[in-house]
Amino acid sequence: MAKTDDNRQRITIAMLALGGQGGGVLADWISAVGMANGYVTQGTSVPGVAQRTGSTVYYVELFPAASAAEAGGAPVLALNPIPGDVDIVIASELMEAGRAILRGFVTSDRTTLIGSTHRIYAISEKSAMGDGRASGERIVAAAGERARRYIGFDMDAAATRTGAMISAVMFGALAGSGALPFARESFEAAIRAGGKAIETNLAGFAAGFDAARGLAVKAAEEAVPPEPTSAAGRALAERIQAELPEAAHPFAIEGVRRLMDYQDAAYATLYLDRLAGIRAVDPGTDDWTMTREAARYLALWMSYEDTIRVADLKVRAGRFARVRDEVRVQPDQLLHITEYMHPRLEEVCETLPAALGRRILASPRLTKWLHPLFRKGRHVTTTSLGWFLMLSLLAGFRRWRRGTLRYALEQARIEEWLSLVRRTAATDPVAATELVLCQRLIKGYGDTFARGLTNYMRIIEAWAALEGKAAAANLRRLREAALADEEGRALDAAMAELRRAS
Repeated sequence: MAKTDDNRQRITIAMLALGGQGGGVLADWISAVGMANGYVTQGTSVPGVAQRTGSTVYYVELFPAASAAEAGGAPVLALNPIPGDVDIVIASELMEAGRAILRGFVTSDRTTLIGSTHRIYAISEKSAMGDGRASGERIVAAAGERARRYIGFDMDAAATRTGAMISAVMFGALAGSGALPFARESFEAAIRAGGKAIETNLAGFAAGFDAARGLAVKAAEEAVPPEPTSAAGRALAERIQAELPEAAHPFAIEGVRRLMDYQDAAYATLYLDRLAGIRAVDPGTDDWTMTREAARYLALWMSYEDTIRVADLKVRAGRFARVRDEVRVQPDQLLHITEYMHPRLEEVCETLPAALGRRILASPRLTKWLHPLFRKGRHVTTTSLGWFLMLSLLAGFRRWRRGTLRYALEQARIEEWLSLVRRTAATDPVAATELVLCQRLIKGYGDTFARGLTNYMRIIEAWAALEGKAAAANLRRLREAALADEEGRALDAAMAELRRAS
């Protein structure tokens, strides 16, 4: 048991979980184990405002009933965890572990921290213009430093693998940690006494128990990337090994895989041809940062999300299987998936042959007549036969993608970007790398893509007028401002300030 004073008999346990993860069930199981082993137990919960603005904190205190009887009365137990006074913290997700650390529940002299290392991204992280993800590495590092003992592994993966709720895996990890002075059989008895999904919960419990004891292979262990399965894939992999610096290999290999899936081997070859042009002007300083980042961002831009790509992803068998696993569909149950889709007129026209798409968009009369048809979004049941066939047909247009208006537009933009990077690298490699990183602004589809592309174009135009000794710093500053908010206020302010300073 994690405690520092030998006379302390009270055991304090705080659990942080999101809605639907079974935190209340976990608290009940812990209370049941305590009572079965002769402890007075008390459990409380403080709900958050919403699933990602404040998780529910469940709190359980245990006190030996025999000691209470000797003292002549019932113990007085706290209703809420007190910073610096928590023996065990259990977190259902990595950011919840970080939240517990920030709230002072985790201390190096007392606390055993048991937490899942998987992430459930908050809306603010997903909707950020750039990479809005909080640093998981910092939380793992903090957990190792702040806790007396830290046990962390991907509990969500274990839950998915066994079909159990994550609460059962957390319960198993608690038993396996040895932080409570109770036998494994007592924990399993509490699950059986609950009477619901006993075998599934026991399987999740066993997975958590083994992982906490170090008997299971953790998902975070280094994985060996799969070997290419086709002759074209092997040839491209060999080209990467021969032509690109080692620092760029991981992104280049993933880029080739992504673009072969997106289009074909010829398109992946074009990717490596373009990347070779960046490699030729990269001086190799700072571990080939320019080439490495170009390998990442060029692949992302070349796999832009047009209507063909969106349709393809919506009807993939792997996606249906993943959704079935996530919602735990039983063999005798039917699954219906309803999507919200809102293609704009511009996106539809860009899927047409280039000449036809340009003609429609250039005609005020046609666009005025067609716009009302695409003004509103629609709910699409992708599991229905009609919509599945329609989206499958659209996904099949991939073979004609090179003739679409969108393909012509994006390839021209990509070539202009790469040409600018190469010209800049001749005199200022650092600024050229910053130009590569500006691709971060261009992502998604619909309004998100249009907004990011507009910001990118504004930055390039402003930077061209302000080029000089601070070129790299100016680019970095403008890019970070563009990523700060969707409305563009930060970018407007940064551009105005640079103009005043010039």
